[in-house]
Amino acid sequence: MKSLVLAEKPSVAKEIARVLKCSSKNKGFIEGPQYVVTWALGHLVTLAEPEDYDQMYKQWKLDDLPMLPASMKLKVIRQTAHQFQVIRNLMRRADIRELVIATDAGREGELVARWIMAQAKWKKPFKRLWISSQTDEAIREGFANLKAGFVYNSLYDAAVCRAEADWLIGLNVTRALSCKFNAQLTAGRVQTPTLAMIVNREVEIKKFVPVDYWTIRVDFGDYFGDWRDRSGKNRIFNLAQAEEIMAKIKGHPGVIKDIHTEGKSEPAPLAYDLTELQRNANKRYGFSAQKTLSVLQNLYEQHKLATYPRTDSRYITRDMVPTLPARLKSIAVGPYAGLVQPLLQKKLMPTKRFVDDSKVTDHHAVIPTGQPLQLATLSTDEKNLFDLIVRRFIAVLYPPYRYDQTTLITVVNSEYFYSRGKVVKELGWRAITARETFDKDDATDDTLPDQSLTMQKKGDQKRVKSCKNKKSKTKPPARYTEATLLTAMESPGKFIEDEELREAVKGSGLGTPATRADIIEKLLYNNYVERQGKYIIPTSKGVQLINLVAPALKTPELTAQWEQRLANIAKGKDSKAEFLAGIRQNALELVQSVIADNAVYKADNISRTKCPLCGKLMLLVKGKRGRMLVCQDRICGHRQPEKQDDFDVFKSSKHASRVNQKLIARYSDQGSLGQNLGELFKVALKKSSDTKQRKNN
Repeated sequence: MKSLVLAEKPSVAKEIARVLKCSSKNKGFIEGPQYVVTWALGHLVTLAEPEDYDQMYKQWKLDDLPMLPASMKLKVIRQTAHQFQVIRNLMRRADIRELVIATDAGREGELVARWIMAQAKWKKPFKRLWISSQTDEAIREGFANLKAGFVYNSLYDAAVCRAEADWLIGLNVTRALSCKFNAQLTAGRVQTPTLAMIVNREVEIKKFVPVDYWTIRVDFGDYFGDWRDRSGKNRIFNLAQAEEIMAKIKGHPGVIKDIHTEGKSEPAPLAYDLTELQRNANKRYGFSAQKTLSVLQNLYEQHKLATYPRTDSRYITRDMVPTLPARLKSIAVGPYAGLVQPLLQKKLMPTKRFVDDSKVTDHHAVIPTGQPLQLATLSTDEKNLFDLIVRRFIAVLYPPYRYDQTTLITVVNSEYFYSRGKVVKELGWRAITARETFDKDDATDDTLPDQSLTMQKKGDQKRVKSCKNKKSKTKPPARYTEATLLTAMESPGKFIEDEELREAVKGSGLGTPATRADIIEKLLYNNYVERQGKYIIPTSKGVQLINLVAPALKTPELTAQWEQRLANIAKGKDSKAEFLAGIRQNALELVQSVIADNAVYKADNISRTKCPLCGKLMLLVKGKRGRMLVCQDRICGHRQPEKQDDFDVFKSSKHASRVNQKLIARYSDQGSLGQNLGELFKVALKKSSDTKQRKNN
């Protein structure tokens, strides 16, 4: 008897098969003496479409909403049905005694496997492989310590709740908006409140009226001082007051009133979770959140250098501490050799800042695996991202950054001027991450700057060499970058008015580390936002959508509550049935609010190009690969690059059969040249059809 191992991707399956000594390659699986290893291609099974419940849903009508099936059905995804068939046949083999779920160790990975099992009607025992890295050692250890499958039933329940909630809310509200306003409009429980944050920020910026203010700085010769009032504020919003202070100190000496030196200790930043890594990669290298996840996935799967990517923890567990020396040795090459050496010369004693079992849920922080590092095998992007991971991992094991901070107060004719200096006593972890010179998102020009201070004595008189007042203007809140948007999605508390709920959602947020990058990409794809340099700006379509959506769906409160409940369901602390009952009620109310709305939607990006399918003027939008033309008719839905000839349309259209017949007819009536082009299209169409047939076979 053998065990059937189900991985999420072919690449992972091949590595597992190699470790398990499976060498007999077959179509869709690899077999060995004890194991048969097969793979999904991401999701092979999904929730059924509305028309699978009732054919009337093929046409989008307001009268048919909301769609609330008594129970949700599953269906095999047509494009990958061949691989599902392979898995189902393997599951039915008489010599297969049990299944080992080896999909990604997380909520979505659990859903991938369980839905396949449900659709294939798996009834035999099953176990769970739960590992955080893809090294040979981790795989062997994982198979030696397989978990009982039922242990992860609550995680599966949470995954089902997430999927069904997205179906019930997303499809119902999307159809309601699209039918009501005859436009391609979408909405979702995470996508819409995220868009609302971007739109609201833009509204704040446009409403903002800059105000002039002045700051005053005095040069005392060997140091400078910045004016502050008694409450510590440095901005003067009245020019007359600024000039009065300037006149007051002119010709008067300064006296050092106070010198205060304080020893400071600054611990290393926490290890990376996915969101923090995405933020820093965006600030340092301009990576999108999706690109960071993709590159990290390569480091995890292909190179086996980094641990599981989709984690929300920035800590490791105590049982991992003995593995730290081996992980350090594996990265002690190139630029990291000299940084690692001091750590290997003594016993490692990591603190709770890095080791805390209570703060590790499904997976620990993103750290090196212990796989020997070969920098030459990495691409530039992989090197850059792994450099962030390695330096943060080393830094968290280094001592704190220690320094003496001196604050000097100089008084000139009753006006106070502040100076601040720093003397480094121990560079500590900053020796590792000296390259990390990211500006803090909340830094302002009110911050007292550091300067080199020579030895001074309290009571010394200082001559005022010069005095300047600087005029500035107040600034509006900054537009979101991907880094700051990820922060806002992770901690939406400041956007929630209810204080009790704001406290309750700490650690929850909009979406999960695994889904936030995809949400941002969806907003871009649907032309609700666009990138302008490093900033994310809402489009007219995005602004209008937020004005059309019900208030409950565009505020973070409801979504944050849902995410918190999903997390509790995964822990077995909340009811799946109660959650979904609430979602159904929400879907009903949201649809009713759209139907009752009297607002108007108007596209303002209409081009002069007609759709090759329906003849309506197309909309011009910005896509990933440049500007795109999208049919404004939601039923048609044709998309094409802005600059594209008929032959390109013929090759790329999702509605190829309909477009091709129109093109053939158009050119066949245009003389010999037209007939030749028509014949060319026919030949190409046949080749395309033959290619598809071969793939299906």
